[in-house]
Amino acid sequence: MNTSLKIAIIGTGAMGSIYAARLSNAGHSVCAIDVWADHVDAMNAGGLTIDGPEGRLRAANIRATRELPPDEPFDLYVIATKSFAVRNSAEAISKTLTPRAMVLTIQNGLGAGDDVAAFVPKSQIILGVAEGFGASMMGPAHAAHTSMKQIRLGLMHGADDHRLSRIVDAWRSGGFHIEIYDDIAQLIWEKLLCNVTLSGPCTAFGRNVAELRAQAAEWNIALSCMKEAYAIGTQLGINFSFDDPVRYVTEFADRVGAAKPSMLQDHEAQRASEIGTINGAILKLGNELNVPTPYNDTICAVIRAREAQFD
Repeated sequence: MNTSLKIAIIGTGAMGSIYAARLSNAGHSVCAIDVWADHVDAMNAGGLTIDGPEGRLRAANIRATRELPPDEPFDLYVIATKSFAVRNSAEAISKTLTPRAMVLTIQNGLGAGDDVAAFVPKSQIILGVAEGFGASMMGPAHAAHTSMKQIRLGLMHGADDHRLSRIVDAWRSGGFHIEIYDDIAQLIWEKLLCNVTLSGPCTAFGRNVAELRAQAAEWNIALSCMKEAYAIGTQLGINFSFDDPVRYVTEFADRVGAAKPSMLQDHEAQRASEIGTINGAILKLGNELNVPTPYNDTICAVIRAREAQFD
């Protein structure tokens, strides 16, 4: 039986490029969609190059386009865009979505699942969290990552079924370590704690993760952002898998080493970031729950002030 899938990856920045290259080399038919014209042209001309902890990987059989083909259905749609582009991506997917297809959204922060569900039945949505990759773009059709811990997946609605199993098998065929979670809130919030610790603070201080860890005062601010998030998550009833959140995020930071969070990379390129769905999500929830979040408030203010100066 043919187990290969026809896969559309929407958003082939650093993480999307890693997904596309590995899934293509595993024998799946991959269409990479990205708005960066030079990147698309380079993928079509020579495929993708990925530099990772296992060495250099090349994927030649990549078809790339700037828009999702409007009349071509896929078995799996992977939304790997920034969080603020998820809703538009889901709307485009809905025009070719078949009843047997699945949509996997992998973003930082909160809210992506609800954005997809505005256009796609919840029974066809998989939520994903990529952990410990430390990925960045080196140039058109060239990405790099410092590590590759795991990807957590869970259905947004319903019990495990053969469609999820087929998707998991496809990702594992690409060499990804996949964990399946029944508790979607746990899946999302445990990664959110790491993002809240590293994304905003690294960007505010202009440091990679290792540099932030080496500065005691700055690292304390980062941990204070996380503690505010942990307190809110606990109040919301999130079933965290650990009792020591400081240890959890510190071990995560040490694993990714000198990686730059995508938010810092965005600011270095004078691009708007995902602050609203990461540290900004804690600010919003704090206001709703009447829980003070002074550290996240301050980080958000710094990031937004800088973004207001971008062209």
